[in-house]
Amino acid sequence: MVLTTPLIAHLARSGSVDVVTTPAAAPLLREHPAVRRLVVYDKRGTESGPLGLWRVARALRATEPDAIAYLAQGSMRSALLALLAQYRERVGFDTSDGAPTYSRKIRYRANQHHAERLLRLAVGAEAILEPGSLTPSLFPSAADRQAVDALLVRHSTPEDPLIALAPGSIWATKRWPQFPALARALSSHARIVIIGGEDDRDLAADIVAATPDAIDSTGTLSLLASAELIRRATLLITNDSLPQHLASAMGTRTLTIFGPTVPGFGFGPLAAGSHTVGHEAMPCRPCHPHGPRVCPLGHHRCMRDLAEPDVLARALAVLAA
Repeated sequence: MVLTTPLIAHLARSGSVDVVTTPAAAPLLREHPAVRRLVVYDKRGTESGPLGLWRVARALRATEPDAIAYLAQGSMRSALLALLAQYRERVGFDTSDGAPTYSRKIRYRANQHHAERLLRLAVGAEAILEPGSLTPSLFPSAADRQAVDALLVRHSTPEDPLIALAPGSIWATKRWPQFPALARALSSHARIVIIGGEDDRDLAADIVAATPDAIDSTGTLSLLASAELIRRATLLITNDSLPQHLASAMGTRTLTIFGPTVPGFGFGPLAAGSHTVGHEAMPCRPCHPHGPRVCPLGHHRCMRDLAEPDVLARALAVLAA
């Protein structure tokens, strides 16, 4: 959803934009000025099954004859939704499951960043992109900023420099295991703050055990408040996961740790001054487009053998740049 915001911002320059989103992603666009209306599709809850699909399609019904549905997600379910909502023009990638139903197909280019792939659904394959057009955008509210202020005041660090660490990922094989040692090494350079959701609390506890003055924000902030906290950090160090994209939207330098995936898939950091690090010598990388639940070869060396001193050296180089 974060990487879709350049497309949304572009479309909003010439008309109104309605966005269909899952309940989990909806808060990210809550304050976005380019979005006219959020249509929340809870396909596993209140809108499950064919009746739920029909209800969402009715709410989304195209009222303007020239309305266009951009199928950024690409599933057959999304394609059916656009058909039922009576969008005459339906644009999506030629590799998507729903491609047979599209009125216009855009070539999916694996060598592009995904933010560019999504934007080209609207501008076309040959358009020259303006500088900054791929930069995502998010808009934390006053309440989000106040929540971050309160967190930092509770830890007596409203003015201290911050380094943010995001040790989690929904994909277990994308979690680098040496964040506690890295936090301890970096704690002399800035106050450590830990970013993540409720499921990341155990990972955060390990970091706090190694660096007792680290600030643990896991499970306590909204997505946009987490983005605001990342904005205030001088550097974010993260796995290949959502916080990287929040940092891209907030302009925070990022060092992304890649294991089973690689930046070449099109999901690397976009903020100026950002870098990536990975175990380049591993012949089995990459092994999965998203990161498997378990290592296919059983050793997980792409993460386990990525040494903390190497990541620390890269982090210090980014800070010094």
